[in-house]
Amino acid sequence: MSLPHAILTALLEKPSSGLELTRRFDKSIGYFWSATHQQIYRELGKLEAEGYIRALPTQQPARGQKKAYEVLPAGRAELARWTAAAQEPKPLRDTLLLRLRASAVVGTEGIEDDLRRHLALHQRQLTEYEEIQDRDFGPGKDTPQDRLRHLVLRAGIDLETFWTQWLTHALAEFEELPAHE
Repeated sequence: MSLPHAILTALLEKPSSGLELTRRFDKSIGYFWSATHQQIYRELGKLEAEGYIRALPTQQPARGQKKAYEVLPAGRAELARWTAAAQEPKPLRDTLLLRLRASAVVGTEGIEDDLRRHLALHQRQLTEYEEIQDRDFGPGKDTPQDRLRHLVLRAGIDLETFWTQWLTHALAEFEELPAHE
């Protein structure tokens, strides 16, 4: 049930239309909780039906007009309830790790190239996160809200750092493996 809560969070930060939300997801929340545009629009409808959000009144007729949404008190209460609730950590499920394990029994053809590709992707993501940190969390950005947002970004930086280090180590292991036929 996290997508509705991600949407409530984004709308509490700034009332938005569905299109604006999808764009904001692509630039922020989407880094750690992805959703398609269709999923976001579907959830907006559900949240409105549940009384958690409402479309803001517009000056023009609604036909063809994009609706902007805001969070209602019930939506804020639901988000607060969800935020305060305990949750267990999710076990790691990563296809690359499963494929690496499988390569131990069926052979390593292709996996080393994919490890290199993953390394490049994680290095690129790490660079992007570090650029966001430099741009958005410099001196003077120390309100409680800024600090919590930075903490989320820091998790992304730390995860990407982990993956780049682990993939570098994994590729070094491949260098030490006996040549395969």
